[in-house]
Amino acid sequence: MPLTPAAIRPAVAAYLARHPGERPALSGLLALLAEDSGERHPAARTTLPGHITCAAVVIDRARRVLHVHHRASGLTLTPGGHAEPGDPSLLAVAVREVGEETGLGARRLCLTPVALDAPFDIDVHTVEARPEKGEPAHEHYDFRFLFYLADETPPALTLQEEEVAGAVWLPFPAVGSTTLRPKLLAAEDELDGVPRPLNVSVLLHDGHGRYLLHLRDMREGIWEPGAFALLGGGWEPGDEGPEATLRRELAEEVPGLVPSGLSPYEDQYETSPDGLSLPVRVYEGTWRGSAQSVDLREGVLVHWFAPGDLDRLRLTPGLAELIRRHAAGSAGATGTCTPARC
Repeated sequence: MPLTPAAIRPAVAAYLARHPGERPALSGLLALLAEDSGERHPAARTTLPGHITCAAVVIDRARRVLHVHHRASGLTLTPGGHAEPGDPSLLAVAVREVGEETGLGARRLCLTPVALDAPFDIDVHTVEARPEKGEPAHEHYDFRFLFYLADETPPALTLQEEEVAGAVWLPFPAVGSTTLRPKLLAAEDELDGVPRPLNVSVLLHDGHGRYLLHLRDMREGIWEPGAFALLGGGWEPGDEGPEATLRRELAEEVPGLVPSGLSPYEDQYETSPDGLSLPVRVYEGTWRGSAQSVDLREGVLVHWFAPGDLDRLRLTPGLAELIRRHAAGSAGATGTCTPARC
């Protein structure tokens, strides 16, 4: 099970850096994560007297948060639950749980720039003993991850009837959690529920029909490893908008490569390694340098290709269509990402 204390500690440290006043409330969690024994898993439900659970805080365009009525507890909570063997991350637990309880698949969810893939809230609460399951009273350290709904309006839900008795979308002030509600209200101006580009890429051409593509490394952890892709990357805190993200990524990946005529070409959705919808802003720009002279810091190589070369290459999904559309002179569609542009 990869959800080891060492894998979880950085997320908790980053969370406490943002919320230092919560350290006393999380003392039990910190004690749990201090143990590196291979026999204790912090997210296993058999780990007592407390363990980690995960929940999804899903926000729609009306600034409402999805809640479900749990049959077992009688409580109205954000969708969530326990980790299972094979869950690759705590974020993945939250995504799986919201899908199981409400039918909202990962492709209907987007991460937000407010929290990205870090916990937005960590709540500690006591779970009453359940003798019928052989479970004593214990603590849940609930990691709550923030998502926007990709759809403009909430879709019909398919509830897990054996566990969920109903669902409701609650405005921020009506959220019952005493740790989650104040964080939502404090970030209300930022949390408008509208997906925005978290990743950027650039369609670099030489003005004579060739496009510069980047061959990614073939190793674990790389998104679409071993495929040709556009240069670009993900938003980081401190980036003042998508273009700033792109310029930072180019400076890190290919220092010295500075395109001219950089402008937004198209907003689109891709699927992240977590299966989530990922809003991406594609820029276009011109560069006429030698691919062989590029000071490449990430990946295997960069190379110029014409549209006629694309069929013999392994490309990231949708890239061939994007390049051919650009080569044909079709204008991209910029603006707010919508699922219609997937």
